[in-house]
Amino acid sequence: MKRRIGLWMMLLALVLVFTACSSGGGSSTASPSSAPSPGGESSAPSEEPPKQLSLKIGLPGSYEVTKKEIIDKFIETHPHITVEIEEAPWGDFVSKIATQIAGNTMPDVWFQENATILGYGKRGVAEDLKPYIERDLDASEYIDALFAAGTLEGNVWGIPHGINSVALAYNKSAFEAAGVDLPTDDWTYADLIEAAKQLTVKEGKDTKQFGFIGSSSITTGWFPWIKQAGGMVLDDTKTKSMLDDPKTLEGLNQLRQGIEEGYFTNGDYIKANGGELEVFATGKSPLYMMQYSQQVAMNTNFPDTDWDVVKVPKAVDGKRYVPMVTNSWLVSSRASDDSKEAAWQFLKFYLGDEAQTILAESGASLPVKQSAYSVIDNSTTKPLNKKGFTEGVSEGGTTLDENASWAEWRLLVQQEVNEAIVHRNKSVEDALASAHKGVQQVLDENQ
Repeated sequence: MKRRIGLWMMLLALVLVFTACSSGGGSSTASPSSAPSPGGESSAPSEEPPKQLSLKIGLPGSYEVTKKEIIDKFIETHPHITVEIEEAPWGDFVSKIATQIAGNTMPDVWFQENATILGYGKRGVAEDLKPYIERDLDASEYIDALFAAGTLEGNVWGIPHGINSVALAYNKSAFEAAGVDLPTDDWTYADLIEAAKQLTVKEGKDTKQFGFIGSSSITTGWFPWIKQAGGMVLDDTKTKSMLDDPKTLEGLNQLRQGIEEGYFTNGDYIKANGGELEVFATGKSPLYMMQYSQQVAMNTNFPDTDWDVVKVPKAVDGKRYVPMVTNSWLVSSRASDDSKEAAWQFLKFYLGDEAQTILAESGASLPVKQSAYSVIDNSTTKPLNKKGFTEGVSEGGTTLDENASWAEWRLLVQQEVNEAIVHRNKSVEDALASAHKGVQQVLDENQ
């Protein structure tokens, strides 16, 4: 009896298997990959083509600032995105964009000064890119400046178009002629001052050679001199002026003293002798805080000058503070969702290996992706020691205390610095007292 039941069980199992095979394989619904084609044959799965998108890119400075090769490569590799380019000289673009923002006719993506982007974020003009970055990028592949347009609240209003950092440039021929030891990465600002005095050459009442180019600008002048002395312009929250700090006063007094005593150049001398690069290149002032982008002009206009760079000197606290200027791309918060996505696809491409390598090869600015730095390290153009720029900014890169009201308060400080250091119409102490009051008022009004 048990044997007969077993045979019936086997027969039933065979029937079930045959039925399943006849119905297409054990599922009552055919899968997309096995669905029959109109001709009766199975067809391979087909991916849905990407959605057609449109994108308007704004280029201040046109292709003199943004490499055309990058834009062309993006268009070539993203055929589903119809791209319109809006380009103009920098000043014209900046004037026009303000009108476009008021009328909601601005591009979907463009770039301007980083501080301007922070202001746009506060006004609701810029899209927060933090969710896109977290979705698509590995932040560990980039230098910290990727978040230069970030805020204390965690928003990221833009990503860098490029990094323009500072290093200490020196004219080798002038150093050798004076018998002064070349600068090193271990230099402090005290070493810089001492070398500037040794390099200064006077003939009677006239100065034949100044030791150091004394700049009154924010990036290579008053900001780094304040930082190296242990002072601050704003506090860490960027809401309080620190221009009344005694260390801030000390730093600016060092800059003024160098100009007054004649071992730093003054503005009149620079103007009368062709500008900072020519004064440096001709050895009339062998030490210079140089921005990275200026190497292009140096190599073009002064190819025979024997020069190089080291890192920005160390501050009194042993740390290095390396000013870096960034222009930043932003995505319009008022663009359509499709255009925002297209804009991010462009920025993601701009941050990719190919575009960042093109940027590195240009020499106009530093990239933000670490892999592109191999191009710079292997470059044979001057300066040979490009690590003075790259390692310097990696070690101590700092923005210029940028916040949403930067353009306004920075102008107030610059005016007072000019009065105290350029024209010397008032003491540094009085200039800082006036600047402190004005800057704090601007900060309070923009809370």
